[in-house]
Amino acid sequence: MSTVTTDPHAHAEHEHHGPAKGLKRWLYTTNHKDIGTLYLLFSLLMFFIGGAMAMVIRAELFQPGLQIVDPNFFNQMTTVHGLIMVFGAVMPAFTGLANWLIPMMIGAPDMALPRMNNWSFWILPFAFSILLASLFMEGGGPSFGWTFYAPLSTTYSNDSTALFVFSVHIMGISSIMGAINVIVTIMNLRAPGMTYMKMPLFVWTWFITAYLLIAVMPVLAGVVTMVLTDKYFGTSFFDAAGGGDPVLFQHIFWFFGHPEVYIMILPAFGIISSIVPTFSRKPLFGYASMVYATSSIALLSFLVWAHHMFTTGMPVAAELFFMYCTMLIAVPTGVKVFNWVATMWRGAMTFEVPMMFSLAFIVLFTIGGFSGLMLAITPADFQYHDTYFVVAHFHYVLVTGAVFSIMAAAYYWLPKWTGHMYDETLGQWHFWCSLISVNVLFFPMHFVGLAGMPRRIPDYALQFADFNALISIGGFAFGLSQLLFVWLVVKCIKGGEKATDQVWEGAEGLEWTIASPAPYHSFTTPPEIK
Repeated sequence: MSTVTTDPHAHAEHEHHGPAKGLKRWLYTTNHKDIGTLYLLFSLLMFFIGGAMAMVIRAELFQPGLQIVDPNFFNQMTTVHGLIMVFGAVMPAFTGLANWLIPMMIGAPDMALPRMNNWSFWILPFAFSILLASLFMEGGGPSFGWTFYAPLSTTYSNDSTALFVFSVHIMGISSIMGAINVIVTIMNLRAPGMTYMKMPLFVWTWFITAYLLIAVMPVLAGVVTMVLTDKYFGTSFFDAAGGGDPVLFQHIFWFFGHPEVYIMILPAFGIISSIVPTFSRKPLFGYASMVYATSSIALLSFLVWAHHMFTTGMPVAAELFFMYCTMLIAVPTGVKVFNWVATMWRGAMTFEVPMMFSLAFIVLFTIGGFSGLMLAITPADFQYHDTYFVVAHFHYVLVTGAVFSIMAAAYYWLPKWTGHMYDETLGQWHFWCSLISVNVLFFPMHFVGLAGMPRRIPDYALQFADFNALISIGGFAFGLSQLLFVWLVVKCIKGGEKATDQVWEGAEGLEWTIASPAPYHSFTTPPEIK
């Protein structure tokens, strides 16, 4: 029987050989902190690989005409960039945060299923190696967009499709194992007295996210398997000539795809709900309403999938249903934004880097939400569909949303992870460079999209040239800004000012306010915390 330890430097104990060293330690580790670190570092690596692909896309679109890459390779870049950012950067980063923080937030010694935890991480490098290796096949890698619509992925694709399907299966297995682990840990290992309605909001958002993952990952597995059999085994799920329906593909894919988008934003809500109270020196406003809002977002996410399909010729009744359900999601999301603003209202706010990223998240995620409302309006969506307006919308949600929240979390918990304070000046530089460049990158996309520029095309009309040059400059600047972050993390791991028990100055005695209900009905510091 193995003993569980929460020591950050704990090694996997072996019966006769003592603690494992070097590579063996990381390979065999069942310590939630080690595995959280592995996830976070892997996610950072994938963020740069996916980012390099985005740089190829932006270099090609810097001016009109075909200049740098072949159109087929351009399509491969858009496909693999999307897959890597979703499954390789954002999701593993949130899983890494869950591994590090959930046991500590609920008072558990470790995750409930530590060996499965190890496995769920170590299959990921193989999944992404397979996906990246497909780019070197004869005919190139997958070039059908990250949504791999049939018949592009079935009839008109090359043999890299098989590798793509295999790698997606492995990613899905990893996600499901991670989700099972989170649910079992939260349900069984909470400290005595920690009821569900006393859990920190980060724990709540991950609890709900884990159920979403278990519900939708099998749907993705099903649809990629149908693509595989259509391509290689003569089935006709999506082939009209054989009695199938290509629109069926879109229904199944988006039934996975839309909840997936919320899987990538709900943990971000939990992070922001942890950081905003700390730097406002106030308890989170409306804890219970935040829990109910998160749950209703998760439930509604299953009722809106066909808003991606307004142009497929649905009956008007269906279009109305999906339009109203989509607009309804704005209500619980609005509740969250108002609660964060109410938490800051008349708080003694300070503006360290985690708070800066959180404030940027609130403002810019809201912009992404508003453009989402525009896309929800069926007749308007006929105009916006498949233009750069859609690209602008989901990048505001996923870059200034999910990625900024991960940055905020990294700055907020780095002192806890490394024992050292990060360099505040360098962090501020990273924040301002990222904030300015990300808006130069994505905001003009709204304009070219509304003017009719289609997405996923390696060339464009001359009228879009000036805006595209600006967008590409913003893209390169944003990419370079992230090198500051790597430098900061390396500096922080190597040493620096020692982190104290009370990292964030002025928050003395307020640890209890962070994102879960106050233990007393008064807002004074409870005596035992003084």
